Amino acid sequence: MLEIKVLGPGCSQCDMLDKILIEVLSEMKILADMEHIRDIREIGKYGVMGTPALVINGKVMSVGKVPSKEKLKEWLGEY
Repeated sequence: MLEIKVLGPGCSQCDMLDKILIEVLSEMKILADMEHIRDIREIGKYGVMGTPALVINGKVMSVGKVPSKEKLKEWLGEY
């Protein structure tokens, strides 16, 4: 099963990424274990310097922006 993590303190962009991810997963009929990590120390373990950040199966895919739905579909289609 896919493991997806959104890293961010709960800003509006972080919440938007959560929402878009849920839409894309539903559209693609993909089951995933999705988690929003808000703890700054935990976020720091991933070495990211900006939020929101997106981690798919342990790999940091995006930092400091909300990727487009098309880009998310491309990344999720690889798994």
